[in-house]
Amino acid sequence: MNIDWDVPIVMDDGLVLRADVFRPLAAGRYPVLLSYGPYAKGLAFQDGYPSAWQKMIVSHPEVAHGSSNLFQNWEVVDPEKWVPDGYVCVRVDSRGCGRSPGFVDHFSPRETQDFYQCIEWAGKESWSNGKVGLSGVSYFGINQWQVASQNPPHLAAMCIWEGSADWYRDMTHHGGILSTFWANWYDMQVKTVQYGLGERGPRSRANGLLVCGDETLSDAELAKNRCEFGDSILAHPLDDAYHRVRSAVWENIKVPFLSAANWGGQGLHPRGNFEGFMRAAAKEKWLEAHGLEHWTHFYTDYGIALQKRFFGYFLKGEKNGWDKEPPVQLQVRHIDRFEERKEEAWPLARTQWIKFHLEPAGQMLTATAPGKETQVSFAAEGHGLTFVSEPLAEQTEITGPIAAKLWISSTTADADLFLVFRVFTPDLREVTFAGAIDPHTPVAQGWLRASQRKLDAHLSRPYRPYHAHDQKLPLDPGQKVEMDVELWPTSVVVPAGYRIALSVRGKDYLYAESTGLKLSNFKNELRGCGPFLHDDPRDRPQALFGGTTTVHIGAGNEAYLLLPIIPERK
Repeated sequence: MNIDWDVPIVMDDGLVLRADVFRPLAAGRYPVLLSYGPYAKGLAFQDGYPSAWQKMIVSHPEVAHGSSNLFQNWEVVDPEKWVPDGYVCVRVDSRGCGRSPGFVDHFSPRETQDFYQCIEWAGKESWSNGKVGLSGVSYFGINQWQVASQNPPHLAAMCIWEGSADWYRDMTHHGGILSTFWANWYDMQVKTVQYGLGERGPRSRANGLLVCGDETLSDAELAKNRCEFGDSILAHPLDDAYHRVRSAVWENIKVPFLSAANWGGQGLHPRGNFEGFMRAAAKEKWLEAHGLEHWTHFYTDYGIALQKRFFGYFLKGEKNGWDKEPPVQLQVRHIDRFEERKEEAWPLARTQWIKFHLEPAGQMLTATAPGKETQVSFAAEGHGLTFVSEPLAEQTEITGPIAAKLWISSTTADADLFLVFRVFTPDLREVTFAGAIDPHTPVAQGWLRASQRKLDAHLSRPYRPYHAHDQKLPLDPGQKVEMDVELWPTSVVVPAGYRIALSVRGKDYLYAESTGLKLSNFKNELRGCGPFLHDDPRDRPQALFGGTTTVHIGAGNEAYLLLPIIPERK
């Protein structure tokens, strides 16, 4: 490859961003794969995220095969596997991170404008054929939705690999409940590579340059150059302008795209991948859904082959049949494996929407609704209630979005609901899965704050309640209210004899009190929810959210779980 380090890209306000450009040796004009983000283009995957890297190459040795791995970076393509196929790979350090100076303000309009200008710069360079594709995982997928909403002229295609899209609903406030992920992420993954760490930061193993710029600033100077990210999120508890300018505008997104979701990404990404596929205005769009860890399949032979067919068609004009591909490709999740299957729509056209009713007697999930009204209560700070089905008579596939309806009251003026859809073996051991982050992830989760139960009537569907999150409606203690809860899309094939269950809780799901499992880039022990927790006492004061919650069932108070049951194809 030809490699150009620290190429300057001048923004409209005069600030200079820095990019690394990996090009084929032969002169010519090539399609571009571009990424823009905060993780420092000079920080090797192996150095910044050693536990994730090690786990990936042990389980999937093909990731490391065929590459020197010298240029591997977290959540972006390995140029050694793309440049030989005739692509230029461009990595841009976002404003204030890595070797790009400036003020750090993630997902802000300023960042989106920077990204737009980088796309246009890349589309006009002498080595570019004028077609820019966007690629990358997580952060590098989220900001694709944002910049595509502004339609850069040289943007030709994008692959959003596990990229959430709604800054409020997907990322900062699940059902109106603050997620503490972003504040902790900021400490662990951004402040550690902020521009200005200079000599206090690492050096690149690829070129020896200081990863975080040649200036070495004091802690006070660094603090002045970044927003108070966690506090900014906390200061906006409703879906206001702060969130909207950091979210996708679906009707503006017209560029062809491949949206790749992870079933186990409960708590961050998959909702955005599915919403994007359903709601974006693009006429050429595809949805893929897989399992395993958050980063793995982006780098495996499976993931690279999928991406190369997509980009080959749209960026290089290859007649590879991609345009004939069905719009939905699923890795359907079984207890012990995945099976690839292609579909024509999402939700799946042959879905049978089946209600499983909550039966307070014995805490069961049943086919029929109970008659007389019954109440069952739980302490919001306790283990909650779990409603379990009888053993399933036959193998049952559940693939799609999930919804629940409950009537609740509280002894306080508010209550948080944490719903967990679960699977149990015949002897009642829980079946969990390797999630995007946590190795013991339940099948699906949903959240809703009672005071934010107001629905958006236009966007809500029976299988996907959509909440307005534009006002607070406090509870009258003891007065019951109707709660329609969205559980994020999932897939599981449940064997005959196994049971399904719905847990209704007042706090985060817990697989085990202690697992001893941690990753180098997260603060907390992995106990079932990964880093996607809701434990900030400023958002959930005990006096308001530590009461007793009562579920009212029967006599007109519908209480059910709505599941997408998929019959076998005939």
